[in-house]
Amino acid sequence: STGTTLVSIFILLVSTNYFMPCKAQLSTNFYDNTCPNALTTIQSSVNAAVNGPWWTVRLGRRDSNTSNATQAVSDLPRGNFNLTELIANFARKGFNEREMVALSGSHTIGQARCIRFRGRIYNNPLRIDAAFNSSLSAVCPPTPPNGDSNRQPLDLVTPNTFDNNYFRNLVNSRGLLISDQVLFNGDSADSIVTEYVDNPATFNADFAAAMVKMSEIEVVTGSSGIIRTVCGSPVANGLVMSGSNGQNLHQAS
Repeated sequence: STGTTLVSIFILLVSTNYFMPCKAQLSTNFYDNTCPNALTTIQSSVNAAVNGPWWTVRLGRRDSNTSNATQAVSDLPRGNFNLTELIANFARKGFNEREMVALSGSHTIGQARCIRFRGRIYNNPLRIDAAFNSSLSAVCPPTPPNGDSNRQPLDLVTPNTFDNNYFRNLVNSRGLLISDQVLFNGDSADSIVTEYVDNPATFNADFAAAMVKMSEIEVVTGSSGIIRTVCGSPVANGLVMSGSNGQNLHQAS
């Protein structure tokens, strides 16, 4: 399945990175000596899973010494954001409106729960296709918590394929989340959405460039930070501390 393939890719990346000697800077040829076939394997697996674009990400990043879940969540765009809020949210990390729209195209794959799109169905002023609205209402009742965990694909046309149908859906008033449909609602982002509908290669190129840019936000390299042996555990002084799961301390090396 797509999920199994992507998990396998993640494990490969983590395992190869863990046993690599640290380098001072990010590099596009990070695995060339120790794992020369890694990128080829990953590329072919991703293409087979979702048929999406490919881009080169500079590798060699490490984990930070601390984690702040509240801050991480506060950085994320919300499903009920309007266009102004989306633009401001992405601008805080250095992205312009075009890059924001391109990255929103990642919703060509994935699902959302009823609790996240209920506001799109009921009493929402944004345009919504009548048949689409009816299909959503059938799986997402108006009164919570009824149906809160019921899921719908973010792209109802090709939910497991990376393509530009997400933007076609917006033009047809079939954006699942409020923050999806605001990208095509008579405002400044409309022209970008239309361009991506007409030119899928342009979307792929813009998405790849924006993903590379996002991958280099506040990275930790060289001897800074650590490599965590338990990704979800609190970190202090280079150690991965024992968590609620009772795992032992591990020296991060």
